Amino acid sequence: MREERWLKWGAALVLVGVLLFQLFPILWMVNTSLMTQLEAATGSLFPHEPQWNNYREIWRALPFFLYLKNSFLVCFSTTVVALAVATLAGYALARFSFPGAELFGGSVLLTQVIPGILFLIPIYIMYIAVQNWAREVLGLEVRLVGSYGGLIFTYTAFFVPISIWIMRGFFASIPKELEEAALVDGATPFQAFYRVILPLALPGLAATAVYIFLTAWDELLFAQILTTHETATIPVGIRNFVGNFQNRYDLVMAAATVATLPVLFLFFFVQRQLIQGLTAGAVKG
Repeated sequence: MREERWLKWGAALVLVGVLLFQLFPILWMVNTSLMTQLEAATGSLFPHEPQWNNYREIWRALPFFLYLKNSFLVCFSTTVVALAVATLAGYALARFSFPGAELFGGSVLLTQVIPGILFLIPIYIMYIAVQNWAREVLGLEVRLVGSYGGLIFTYTAFFVPISIWIMRGFFASIPKELEEAALVDGATPFQAFYRVILPLALPGLAATAVYIFLTAWDELLFAQILTTHETATIPVGIRNFVGNFQNRYDLVMAAATVATLPVLFLFFFVQRQLIQGLTAGAVKG
């Protein structure tokens, strides 16, 4: 009995230690956001007096609201498009046998091995070539560099492969007998997919959507190159506080804290959705 108690206390201490380790960067970010410029630059441990004015300054120094709007637009659009493609492709790979299915599935996963930075220059050159071709041949002004569309298309292309693999695993874990029972009851294949399979795959859909949204929200490299001042996203805006404004690390941390709040709210909201989806799936199963 005493050994079990010590094991429980030991496990609790380990969990608390891991939790503090995970939360420390967030606490340090908030702590630094309340410092003066000098305190943040010299590495002070705590602010002498909390500088709540830093949170007002980020809205004055840069068009921060514009960056927030751009990030929401790009990330939401990317999530919708990539999730729709990944859901259909993942279902096809999990349910249908066709020539090259295994090769395609392996190739999808293999694309994640290649670092994204290797695609930066080729994508930029390709976008410029497409813009010039559309202007000279079709007489159309197609903007891929400096527009929302170019960034959304790029993010979708990068996030679809791993999303397909995730959704394939969720669909493969759902028994085929459920679809067969729905077909016997008179449902069409699409109705069986929409009314039976998708509700059971809700946890997978939510997890994949969160992955796509958060990854797009944090991406800086392609956003820095493929956007302009009017289409820049949150990471680009936060980057502008370094260098352009005398290395204001206090403002960088204040901006990062503000940028973290929307995704925190999204995570807690989707967490509830995940639990509801798991419960619904268990009842229906």
